[in-house]
Amino acid sequence: QVQLVESGGGLVQPGGSLRLSCACSESMFSINIMGWYRQAPGKQRELVATITSGSITNYADLVKGRFTISRDNAKNTVYLQMNSLKPEDTAVYYCNAKYYRDFIFRDNWGQGTQVTVSW
Repeated sequence: QVQLVESGGGLVQPGGSLRLSCACSESMFSINIMGWYRQAPGKQRELVATITSGSITNYADLVKGRFTISRDNAKNTVYLQMNSLKPEDTAVYYCNAKYYRDFIFRDNWGQGTQVTVSW
C-alpha cells in the first residue's frame, strides 16, 4: 500500500506561515484524492483540504483564503501552504490518500506532524 510521510511542522507565532509536505511512496497518478486533515487535542479529526488527481481542490471553511494545497507529481509530493496562522490551527496534521487498488478502495494515512501556533 501507499506510504505517506509528512514533514514541515513546528512552532510558529500567530500570523506566521508554515509549509507542510507529504511524500508519497509511489506515483500519485493512480491516487484519486490526496488530502490534509488535522486533529486537535480532545477533538475529532477534521478535513483541512483535498486535491484530486485532476488538481481540483476543496477547503474547509475555517482555512479558506489562508491555506493552499498543491501537488508536484514529478516529486510525488503534496504540499499545504499555511499562512496567517492562528492559535486554533494548532493540531497534528495528517496526510491522506484515497485510491483504488485491485478494485478495492484504500484509505491510507501518514504518521502526522505537529503544528503549534503560539507566542
